[in-house]
Amino acid sequence: MAVRRSNILFLIIITVLSINPVLCLAQYDYIDINNPFLKKIPIAVPLFKTFSNKEVEKKISKNASRLISETLTFTGYFKSLDRDAFLEDPQKTGIVANRIKFKNWTDIGAELLITGGLSVKEDIIEMELRLFDTFKGRLLVGKRYKGWITDQRKMIRRFCSEVIHSLTGKWGIFNSKIAFVSTGSGNKEIYISDFDGYLPKQFTHNKAITLSPAWSSDGKWIAYTSYARGNPDIYIKNLQEKRGFVISKKGLNIAPAWVPGKFELAATLSFSNDQEIYLLTGTGKIIKKLTNARGIDVSPSWSPDGKKIAFVSKRSGTPQIYIKDIGSGQVDRLTFRGRHNSTPSWSPAGDRIAYTGIEHGQSNIYVIGVDGSGPLQLTHDKGDNESPSWSPDGSLIVFASTREGPSRIYIMTGLGTDQRRLLTLKGEQTNPKWSSGVINP
Repeated sequence: MAVRRSNILFLIIITVLSINPVLCLAQYDYIDINNPFLKKIPIAVPLFKTFSNKEVEKKISKNASRLISETLTFTGYFKSLDRDAFLEDPQKTGIVANRIKFKNWTDIGAELLITGGLSVKEDIIEMELRLFDTFKGRLLVGKRYKGWITDQRKMIRRFCSEVIHSLTGKWGIFNSKIAFVSTGSGNKEIYISDFDGYLPKQFTHNKAITLSPAWSSDGKWIAYTSYARGNPDIYIKNLQEKRGFVISKKGLNIAPAWVPGKFELAATLSFSNDQEIYLLTGTGKIIKKLTNARGIDVSPSWSPDGKKIAFVSKRSGTPQIYIKDIGSGQVDRLTFRGRHNSTPSWSPAGDRIAYTGIEHGQSNIYVIGVDGSGPLQLTHDKGDNESPSWSPDGSLIVFASTREGPSRIYIMTGLGTDQRRLLTLKGEQTNPKWSSGVINP
């Protein structure tokens, strides 16, 4: 039986990867993620059509349509319409364009419509999903998936990625993950959850202070600082294989940051009695020194092209953010507002940097143009807000906040709107870091 299941799984993967081409390809700029006045698009997601009266199909239909609605609403781009207002039932009318009366959907304000059909045979599910522009009566995305019933969430996320790509030209966030620090075990350990806070799992079990998770570009490695051996050392761990490396030089080994597209990282080391940022191989060997100034240099963050780093330095007397061009060696101060600015996070588009600024005793999240334009304060008068990290498509920012008491993980759009808690776990959660690209640990 085990062999048979393995063979089926192989065929399912082939089926999913060999999805039929979109029946009517249409690329439009429906969503401009940089528009500060972005209006949420009203979208209708009715219950999916089932091809039998099986209770399992009815149950999956409700769950699948709910998951799609929740997943797309999470992005901040959409407003999901109440099903009680629907004038049409795909169970009766069907899910293809020539059976849909699009006026029934535009009359209730739906600009986009998602229809779906599914069938279940034993523990295998086949699902067909479509996205329509209701005003033009046009199919934008059409996909067919097949897999185990337990793969339902994966199928839906694949389709949601197709939806976002057709509307924005980007693949979205649905295959990304978020690493963060939690004290739920009694110690500061690193946890990993899906992009939406689903399925959080403890990643480290050091029973010691563990901080500053950092994802490699390919999502296969996480680097972090831990006091597991009594000293702040950097650990480099492969997510899928039981192997890794430790950077344990005299003094501090902190704040790792992976070079985009390379098995290299920047980190702050103090073996020379001054906290400077170094470029290291993924195995921990020093390549070169990146900063060389009196005072603390910490928290490196790479530009998307890997040609510059933003970092925090006290060379001017107070912690401020600087940018260094790796090729020319030129260093420019970026922040001047406030006496304490830290934790820079370079946006995937390369045009903005999010950071933590402290004014009047309160920490808040700001963004600033890499040319110094701004800054723009994104959080206001709601506890302490810190440690911003961009989503891989640059549309969202994850951060830690004490606005409800204990520190929790929150998200918001890159413009500061739609601020909401991502998850609630035992203890406190801090130090979030969003992965780049597709992660499958």
